[in-house]
Amino acid sequence: MESMPIRRPFFGLSRRGCFRLNSHCPGRKRASELYSIVFRLPVPPLEQTLEKYLKTIRPLLTESEFEKSKKVVEQFGASNGIGPVLEQHLVERSKKHDNWLAEWWLRLAYLEYRLPVTIHSSPGLLFAQKVQEGVDGQVRFASKFIAGVLDYKSMIDNQTLPVDRLGDQPLCMAQYYKLFGACRIPKPQRDGVICYAPDQPDRPDHIVVVYKNHFFKLRVYDEEERSLNPSQIEEQLRAILGRVETRAPPVGILTSEQRDEWAQVYPLLRQDPANASSLDEIERSLFVVCLDDEYRPQGEGLSPYAGQMLHGAGSGFNSGNRWFDKTLQFIIGRNGFNGLIYEHAPAEGPPVVAVTDHALEYCAKAAAAAPTATAESPTPLSFHLGPPVLDAIERAKKKLDGLIGDLQVEVLVFDSFGKNFPKSQRLPPDAFIQVALQLAYFRLHGEPCASYESGSIRRFQLGRTETIRSCSMESDVFARSFDDSSCSASEKRNRLIAAVQAHRRYTDDAVNGRGVDRHLLGLKMIAAERGIPLPELYKDPAFGKSCHWRLSTSQVPAKQELVMYYDPSVPDGYGVCYNPLERKMLFGISAWRSCQRTDASRLSDSLRRSLNDMSTLLASTVTV
Repeated sequence: MESMPIRRPFFGLSRRGCFRLNSHCPGRKRASELYSIVFRLPVPPLEQTLEKYLKTIRPLLTESEFEKSKKVVEQFGASNGIGPVLEQHLVERSKKHDNWLAEWWLRLAYLEYRLPVTIHSSPGLLFAQKVQEGVDGQVRFASKFIAGVLDYKSMIDNQTLPVDRLGDQPLCMAQYYKLFGACRIPKPQRDGVICYAPDQPDRPDHIVVVYKNHFFKLRVYDEEERSLNPSQIEEQLRAILGRVETRAPPVGILTSEQRDEWAQVYPLLRQDPANASSLDEIERSLFVVCLDDEYRPQGEGLSPYAGQMLHGAGSGFNSGNRWFDKTLQFIIGRNGFNGLIYEHAPAEGPPVVAVTDHALEYCAKAAAAAPTATAESPTPLSFHLGPPVLDAIERAKKKLDGLIGDLQVEVLVFDSFGKNFPKSQRLPPDAFIQVALQLAYFRLHGEPCASYESGSIRRFQLGRTETIRSCSMESDVFARSFDDSSCSASEKRNRLIAAVQAHRRYTDDAVNGRGVDRHLLGLKMIAAERGIPLPELYKDPAFGKSCHWRLSTSQVPAKQELVMYYDPSVPDGYGVCYNPLERKMLFGISAWRSCQRTDASRLSDSLRRSLNDMSTLLASTVTV
């Protein structure tokens, strides 16, 4: 099993200590030692999972609905039911794979997902700190930032990257080694992903720069594998700007298409030898840098600039100045706002943020230095576009503009306090924020909802995420009582703490491989692979309701003032991503305008109010 298809064969550890994409998770220089102490993903006991599942669906159902679902669950888990049979098959699978889930997850969550990666799959990230505007500011920041990313990459190449840890437990580092030289490739029904590993003899030594929809190959390493310094990169970027006067047809906007549509156009585009060569250079490049044209949206604060990073703000602005299939794509604006978008298949947010934190720190410290590498002039990558491809571009423009018009993104900079306050109350900040989200949602909609939070399972080999089901009986009781004048302040405080503690317990279970959703997915996949009819558990309305994530959330902490965001996972839901800094918190909140029920701005206001109200409650009461 390969967890990620690669274009060139790449096997095992070489004498340089490199890794296999489907197994080793190296850090520093003891890859084999680290691999031996990162655990295999366990298969939790079925009885434990089903008991936990029932607890999570209880606040979403009426009494009679819950009793019906309870019987379905009991039949599934009975000694003569189908559950134990599927469990045994899953246990057998786990003995044969480093991670019994990894191949399924990559395929189902990403490569077989047919909606556009733009907005629907790829998160955007906005740097909250504005830099110098204009061409000079744009080019200077871009050159330093590129050098900072290359500086981070050198730690990956040399295997000196510090190993992430959860307490004393080392975490799997495989995702870091899939960030550079990686790209998604459109294919019918199931996409592919290419990834050039650091020790391949033909590994890429260039990035791709996009300006006014023109693509350029920029070598950032010379023949001696020395990287260009910021001043050399700046010189090459200015050369690119000087060679472009008008916009090219936005061929990059094709990557925003529905995946099967793009898979039909892609072979047509490759038929021309010049196009095929340009596509190869883009796909194998280390990363893409988008130098955006002027963009001045209406509105105040950070929210108007969020779309520039997530989707380019439309075909009339910078949406064609992208290659959305590329794993890492950094966006440098002429308006002083910068950020990135990343294709989600190879990695989660934390490794991407780690690269970004490092590059921004590098920008702040970068000093002038004499060149040590030999620079080459940028090479334009040409595209010859016939009528069928040009027609496809026009269709893609209309679809993306419509999708952009439907998406609402709000950036909330909450500066009343940061993670310092819940820590001062001896409460885990993430659980505190999640309970605030439950209260904010309840205040708007008068009911609880199925709530997803992404929990990392990187303590296991090739681990990605597990669902933290944030809506609990405890959070529901707290939310219902908070604005009830008959409930005393001390009782509200106790209920708040109980809700926070319940969330913390579920989080601990999830990150330690004892969650509900990935286990139930594994049992469902085993049934499908063995031709077993879909069990009644998965047909039960309660199961569908409990997976209809009206709140789809994720904590992506960073050292810098960054905020990540993505689309809601359901038509009548919200997407909420947040970065809790020490003295402020940044939230990216999204909703669909076509849904009359949801509004990102109203949820932002409700969340601000809920955070402030909860802090006031804790500060003014004592535990009873």
